[in-house]
Amino acid sequence: MAQQAAPGHNRWHPDIPPAVRVRPGQDIRVECREWTDNQIGNNDSANDVRDVDLTRAHMLSGPIYVEGAEPGDLLVVDILDLGPVPQQIGDAPGQGWGYTGIFSKANGGGFLTDRFPDAYKAIWDFSGQACTSRHIPGVKFTGITHPGLFGTAPSPELLARWNARERALIATEPDRVPPLALPPLEEQTLPGSATGEIAAKIAREGARTVPARENGGNHDIKNFTRGSRVFYPVHVPGALFSGGDLHFSQGDGEITFCGAIEMGGFIDFHVDLIKGGMETYGVTTNPILMPGNVEPRYSEFVTFIGIGVDHTTDTQLYNDATVAYRNACLNAVDYLTKFGYSGAQAYLLLGAAPIEGRVSGVVDIPNACCSLYLPTAIFDFDIRPSAAGPVKADRGSCAVSS
Repeated sequence: MAQQAAPGHNRWHPDIPPAVRVRPGQDIRVECREWTDNQIGNNDSANDVRDVDLTRAHMLSGPIYVEGAEPGDLLVVDILDLGPVPQQIGDAPGQGWGYTGIFSKANGGGFLTDRFPDAYKAIWDFSGQACTSRHIPGVKFTGITHPGLFGTAPSPELLARWNARERALIATEPDRVPPLALPPLEEQTLPGSATGEIAAKIAREGARTVPARENGGNHDIKNFTRGSRVFYPVHVPGALFSGGDLHFSQGDGEITFCGAIEMGGFIDFHVDLIKGGMETYGVTTNPILMPGNVEPRYSEFVTFIGIGVDHTTDTQLYNDATVAYRNACLNAVDYLTKFGYSGAQAYLLLGAAPIEGRVSGVVDIPNACCSLYLPTAIFDFDIRPSAAGPVKADRGSCAVSS
């Protein structure tokens, strides 16, 4: 990314210079590199996932200065089209293929990192809108292509609030692995076209791009696809809109941390403004999204339930929806192993396929209840429970680390 004619950036900061200026009402195309800057290869080893340098992520294209945008406005962004690199086969993710990774606990971790502390990977080959994987055979599905990460720049005051509250969280358990949050890090900062003291300031203060925040950021919403409209809060003049982290497909939650099918590619936007929209619509913190209606039509699911109980210690928790969804995911993983998949293959599949994750109940104390809907049609064999029992077969292996 640093070698592009208009280099992008990998931190959030209001002083990153705009790469381009556009007008409200204009259509634009944004080209995006894969989020790790092509550190992951199309091979049968997960060593690259194990050793990935997360200090470089995410690779964001932009910022885009929208003329007339002022703090308090809403930036209206319509997704017109997006996809992998058109008509290309090559070595970079997005050139006919993408990947899903389970990050090691010592380097990023994931939603089920205590069960799966090591690194694994699955390569997915694209054929039009569908994808298959040599590492997870017996599965084919249509991808809901979407960006994982887009947002506006924070104001200096908002940036300071982010850094203060995240450092306070880290201080509650400073030695945790993986860490509770990622504070500013000068190493590997890419400040766009900034140089000198401005670049140094961005490196010292810039917020890491892993979480979603008030500016939008890394939402990882799988239905943020073609036809979607997003209303982003504007915190700085020009809005300074940036993003990347394109996905060919993803399940709700992106549970392996690198749980989507990651790729580079393009995204086409239409941009506009609602002047004073933040106050008009009461948008005081996060964006508003109108999801697109482009998605595969699955009508039959096997659904797995999870409740807010730590089953390893038989400890009752109070309305813990995070633990409940984790349990639903673990129940789905255990179920799929009965058909011959390894636990890692099942985990990778749940991150990449268009599963539906739902908070089903948070009022029936003490147990929150979450559910995971797994489409049956993505498999070329029957996964529904029956008196005959599961048909176990050799399902191969995902890529593992040495």
